[in-house]
Amino acid sequence: MKSKILTLAAIMLLITSCGTKKTAVATAPETIDTMPPRELSLEQAEGKKLYENNCTKCHKLYEPTKFDKEKWQPILVRMQKKAKLDDANMALITSYIHSQL
Repeated sequence: MKSKILTLAAIMLLITSCGTKKTAVATAPETIDTMPPRELSLEQAEGKKLYENNCTKCHKLYEPTKFDKEKWQPILVRMQKKAKLDDANMALITSYIHSQL
């Protein structure tokens, strides 16, 4: 009797798992990979490259529009020290971020 119940339960589990259709839940984009492309100047393109190459070493890339200029400023200052970026490179990254806002 136990084996029949276990067999029936296994078959039901198999049927249920194969028969369910999962749907994707639409969420707001959070990473730079989902951003629409924009025209960038050479300076901004260099800033984007620096942003992508340096920031992904420690965490995911956030969409520049996730924060406004006032909120980005202390983040960029704090991250400059952690990423050991000089002022020129930080200016390029800041220019890129501001161009996307």
